[in-house]
Order: sequence, then C-alpha cells, then structure tokens
Amino acid sequence: MTFTVKPVSTRDELEDAFDIRRKVFIKEQHVTEELEFDGKDDGSKHFLALKDDKPIGTFRFVFLKGTAKLQRFAVLKRYRKSGVGRLMMESALEAIKHEGCEEVVLDAQIQVRAFYEKFGFVAEGEEFKDAGIPHMKMRLISIP
Repeated sequence: MTFTVKPVSTRDELEDAFDIRRKVFIKEQHVTEELEFDGKDDGSKHFLALKDDKPIGTFRFVFLKGTAKLQRFAVLKRYRKSGVGRLMMESALEAIKHEGCEEVVLDAQIQVRAFYEKFGFVAEGEEFKDAGIPHMKMRLISIP
C-alpha cells in the first residue's frame, strides 16, 4: 500500500481529520465529544494520512515552551498494522524538527506504548487514565 502524509490546509481537510477522530476516539473508544474536542484545535498544526487521496489517519501537535506535544494520533481500524502509523510518526517528527523543535512529548495509550518506543520515546512517571483509558506520558529528547 502507498500512503502519503500532508499538512491540513483547508477547512474540508480539517473536517476529514475531525471525522477520523470521531470514528477512532468517540465511536470506537467511547471518549466523549467534549473530551475529544478540547478547544486546542485552533492552536494546533494538523496532518492527514491518505491512501489514494482518501483520509485514513490524522495527528496534531502544539508547541508548549519549546517542546512539541504530539496529540490525537489516530488511524482508521482497517489501516492499522499497514505501515501508515510509522509513516505518520516519521512525518510528525520531520515537521516538528523543521519547526526548530527537538523535544517531543505525548500521552500514549498503554496498548500502543511499544509503537512510540520504536521511535525513541521513553516513558515518564506513573500510568494514568485519560477519558478512562490507561496512558503513559512519554518523551523524545532529540529527534534523529
């Protein structure tokens, strides 16, 4: 399969990203709409993963005091384990580095912690629940 990842540049593309988040986080994982749409979308940089121009994944990041916070990393269920997540993470790290930032943090769902560790993220602190789902804060000190 061939995938591409691109920055969101139109309102329609942003709605595509929101639709993916609704399918993954709200419908599949039962996160409430109020928690998912947290008011931070306007200050974030959003990206879409595409297969044949069809949106299949998304993520966003924000900058907080010199650190990028990667959030809302989601892939539609039928495309998981296809390699698109790897391409999305590589694209995220490249975009963050291009912005002049080297340090990245994220709150990983426990079931995908190993995915982030493959990119050099290290767990910090204790496990916690976010929207009732076990998470772990993770940090990448330097983007390769």
